[in-house]
Amino acid sequence: RWVLSLQCKGSRNFLSALRRAVEVDFKDKEKHKSQGLYLLTTGIPDQETHTISAYVAEVCRGFDLQLHVCLFSARRDVGCSGVIPARYANPTQTARAFKEIVQAASGRFHWFGEAGIFESDDITSIVAEMEKAKSYSQKCAFLVESLKQRS
Repeated sequence: RWVLSLQCKGSRNFLSALRRAVEVDFKDKEKHKSQGLYLLTTGIPDQETHTISAYVAEVCRGFDLQLHVCLFSARRDVGCSGVIPARYANPTQTARAFKEIVQAASGRFHWFGEAGIFESDDITSIVAEMEKAKSYSQKCAFLVESLKQRS
């Protein structure tokens, strides 16, 4: 089930959109096996990060859901109408804020732009698994080689 909330009038009122999604659309949480919220955004929310993190942590525990964020860094950081939002942060500050929010929600963070992927929790996890497999493979090869030398 998808919920779409588009606000593009020079505002990034994240708390309002989150409250709407949680309070209206997740009332019947027993009917759903899993719950997840996906935020697709181009900039930092209007509210302070610590305020959002606290609210998200409380809501996600209460509804057993996760918040995942996909941050797209465009060349120009302006709203749809060309208006600079009420709160401004550069792309690195924005990414740092959303990483904090996602951690409070036990979710995943993905940051990409026109140049490609800057950071992705999923890709980081896959790379870690590949490194672990490589390490096991090297240990196995060493073990096989040492067994060959003994015989």
